[in-house]
Amino acid sequence: MPKMKSHRGACKRFKATASGRIKRERMNGSHNLEKKNRKRTRRLHQSTMLDCTKKERQIKRMILA
Repeated sequence: MPKMKSHRGACKRFKATASGRIKRERMNGSHNLEKKNRKRTRRLHQSTMLDCTKKERQIKRMILA
């Protein structure tokens, strides 16, 4: 049986940390930034952790296959 391929779209959007959690970028931080205030744009450029465990299991399967 051939090896499982990792999902390339998920690999570009999510990263696994050393402790096994999933890191993601926030949405809405790439364009129309002059409409958003400075505090909001600073917050949008920070990465955050994935919080839902069901989704975390699915995404781990996609990126670590």
